[in-house]
Amino acid sequence: MNKKVCHITSAHSRYDVRIFIKECASLAKNGYDVTLIVNDNKPSEINKGVKIVSTKFKPRNRLERFLNSKKLLLAKAVEVDADIYHLHDPDLLPLGNKLKRKGKKVVFDSHEDVLNQIMDKPWIPSIMRGIVSKVYSIYEKFSLKNYDAVISVTPHIVERLSKINPNTVMITNYPIIKSNNIVYSKGSNNICFAGGVTEQYHHENIISAIEHIDDVKYILAGSSTGEYVTRLKSLPGWRKVEYLGFISHSEVEKIYSKSALGIALHYSNQAKNEGTLGVVKLFEFMAAGLPVICSDYRLWKEIVEGNNCGICIDPNNVQEITKTINYILNNPEKAKKMGENGRKAAVEKYNWGTQEKVLLDLYDKILG
Repeated sequence: MNKKVCHITSAHSRYDVRIFIKECASLAKNGYDVTLIVNDNKPSEINKGVKIVSTKFKPRNRLERFLNSKKLLLAKAVEVDADIYHLHDPDLLPLGNKLKRKGKKVVFDSHEDVLNQIMDKPWIPSIMRGIVSKVYSIYEKFSLKNYDAVISVTPHIVERLSKINPNTVMITNYPIIKSNNIVYSKGSNNICFAGGVTEQYHHENIISAIEHIDDVKYILAGSSTGEYVTRLKSLPGWRKVEYLGFISHSEVEKIYSKSALGIALHYSNQAKNEGTLGVVKLFEFMAAGLPVICSDYRLWKEIVEGNNCGICIDPNNVQEITKTINYILNNPEKAKKMGENGRKAAVEKYNWGTQEKVLLDLYDKILG
């Protein structure tokens, strides 16, 4: 009889790439009986061999999620009666503790460095962030030391969590490689980004940088707030932006296919100067055969410079952004070679297949 696995998320979409497309689908493909419990009001379904079960409750805000969804998620989890429960959100730690008391095996998947992420949260009053982070730190240690395993996405988080639970492993967000997605568009003057259109990616600086570059277009796709997009639209360089809003993954691939480079100028308090492997954008560009311009994080520089697949720069230096975009657009043969190098590195190292093996090995270890 196949071993039962139950993934639970209170905050993510049922089709979340890390949770559903990568982890759940990989487990189902490899013989596990997989259920994914989500907070939404859509019908339950079977997709990619995964049973997606809805609580039929879609919280209108964080407070509703924190106060009202855990009881519904726990009831569904108990119904599944799984061999392993795999949790994906920090607010689910109490639910994990209840499952442990029922004798279940529990895994926590820390997508972010939650302690530092709290310090970035605009909805938490700044005067309270340090206190909230400290309280979470205490509860995190209390909970995770009793879990059967902990997962995270990048070395510095894994190092911190390993001190709480020695059975901590890194499973990062490398892309799923397709055999036909080499798409570098020689001769194009399009630069592209598809993902969260937020301040963390320095879109203001990119738009300011392209203002004085001839015949360039910044293809920008992804969800955002109206307030942030309004700010971007007020910049003179906005006339060179094609903003598409949220689009499907297949449409993202079409953007890549008509672009000359991908740009990911990420920065956050979580990553600081070290950087993170949890931001998948860099690796998506590499897998697509695009040369990359990215932040000069230590981790990213090791990958990009080590594989000669792009250029790392200071995301706050608008002149440097302008200069680097011009260099790649004006040197198409060098850009093409960077794209080929990035694609090769993605196929050989930075792909979901390498991480799928770590996940399967971890589950084998937990189940003995």
